[in-house]
Amino acid sequence: MSKRKSDTKPTNGHKDGLEEAKIAALQQYQATEGHFSLVRNFRLADLVTIANGICGSFSIFMSAKYLLTNDEDYLWSALALPLAGLLFDFFDGKVARWRNESSMLGQELDSLADLISFGVAPALLAFVVGFRTLLDTVVLSGFICCGLARLARFNATVALVPKDAKGKAHYFEGLPIPSSLTLVGVLSYWTKQGWIAGKQGIPGGTITLWGETGGNGELHTFSVVFALWAAAMVSKTLRVPKP
Repeated sequence: MSKRKSDTKPTNGHKDGLEEAKIAALQQYQATEGHFSLVRNFRLADLVTIANGICGSFSIFMSAKYLLTNDEDYLWSALALPLAGLLFDFFDGKVARWRNESSMLGQELDSLADLISFGVAPALLAFVVGFRTLLDTVVLSGFICCGLARLARFNATVALVPKDAKGKAHYFEGLPIPSSLTLVGVLSYWTKQGWIAGKQGIPGGTITLWGETGGNGELHTFSVVFALWAAAMVSKTLRVPKP
């Protein structure tokens, strides 16, 4: 593949530079033989990123434990773990810059960990606290898929976003997926107030788009917020300045 690209005359110096940078990043991965060749390629920043994914995974399991036992300690653990994942998500970039260890492997790991901690885990938490109608689950599935698409677009276009002298992008295209922790904060407040399934129920109640109440056409009103959040993540025109 690299030979075909080298035989093609670049249209401008910028594209040529991007291609060289991509090739250099690919070459950082040493595809050696052996069962643990992948582990040998991990850098310290990659291990911090994996810790983010671990937090998201444990949140998912704690949500499942809550559904099985109805013990709110599990629910509170599930709500807190994505926040812990955010701390690791913040520090992996710091560690990568400190050690000058950025790589394409690390970039892909970061996106996959973010999908678990800030896409799948929050969607499951919404289901756990009471968003359980058929249309609710359709919206939550769309929320996860929009997060997936947003991360894929970021990986594909990050080199095209304007950056400062230190290489830091000026803005995010669409809401960054860790912003879903705002929704987790809302769910945490509802849990504290008892506004969850099995207690007082989800604020705003439900609307019936078709059929009978309690049927497949029923949707929780607040599900619209998840739908709008999903749309904002994949927006091309929404630009969020980076702090």
